[in-house]
Amino acid sequence: MRSLRPFFNSVIRLASLCAMACVLPMLASAQDFPKAPVKIVIPFPPGGPTDTVGRLLGQKLQEIWGQPVVIDYKAGAGTVIGIDYVAKSAPDGLVIGMVNSSYVVNPSLRKTMPYNTLKDLAGVTQIANLQLALVARPDAPFNTLAELIAYAKKNPDKLSYGTPGAGGTAHLGTELIKRSADISLLHAPFKGSAPAHTELMGGRIDLVVDPFLSVLPYVKAGRMKMIATLGDKRVSGFDYPTVSETIPGVNVNALLGFVAPKGTPQTVIQKIQSDTFKVLNNPDIKKRLEEMGMEVVASKPEQFDVFVQAEIKKWSRVISDARIESE
Repeated sequence: MRSLRPFFNSVIRLASLCAMACVLPMLASAQDFPKAPVKIVIPFPPGGPTDTVGRLLGQKLQEIWGQPVVIDYKAGAGTVIGIDYVAKSAPDGLVIGMVNSSYVVNPSLRKTMPYNTLKDLAGVTQIANLQLALVARPDAPFNTLAELIAYAKKNPDKLSYGTPGAGGTAHLGTELIKRSADISLLHAPFKGSAPAHTELMGGRIDLVVDPFLSVLPYVKAGRMKMIATLGDKRVSGFDYPTVSETIPGVNVNALLGFVAPKGTPQTVIQKIQSDTFKVLNNPDIKKRLEEMGMEVVASKPEQFDVFVQAEIKKWSRVISDARIESE
């Protein structure tokens, strides 16, 4: 046995050197990242909360990385076109996708998908929670959610609500409210927020559920009436009540996050998350997002992955119970 000890020691040293040889390039790649321009894919047309946050983060990350950060709009099919592009991109961190709640709704809403959300993509970070709001036409015969529920019970199927489209978080969140309050509301899906706003202010529908940021200017101008926000707590800096204050346990937050192609080195993903975390915790950036009705999250990659899995299961139940299908 004594004669074999040098042999075993040599094997151990060789294994250690091999391990170091594998690890060092990965560390170097993360430290040097990025060596080329980075593309942030926005799966929507220009404009709207996702684009606003994407451009804001892109500008600050460009300053940190010393490389151009390009915003690439790939809209269509409820974000599927843009996220499919990300899923099929090289796993080197140079293409990352900006996702919203459609990311966790689509796997259950759409019968066919060109990518597998859990197998083809990796979470980088949940950037923020985006508050939704329930607003009414100014002359609606109710001012609070409790009054709305009482009115709806006395007038079943009389109230209509608009959303930016069927199957989105606004639609599904309202389905949760309906079922929890045991009321009936007629859904009017629109192709985007603007037409829903127009119909509400024109008095042709009674309610709209949309991002807080989108409806706030109209509420301030008196052209819409704030009924409640859908998050788990009140929007920072505002005194609007939440749905959960009237219906305990019912809250819906629309997510914003970064994802990357599966197979992207974990060290690179962690580098992107770490630098995004720095940007999001800049006091000026954090304040600006809060003013837009957002709550900064800046989660770690593994936390975001767990959250995505839980949200897919949550919305799968809602979609199945309400028998909702994509248009």
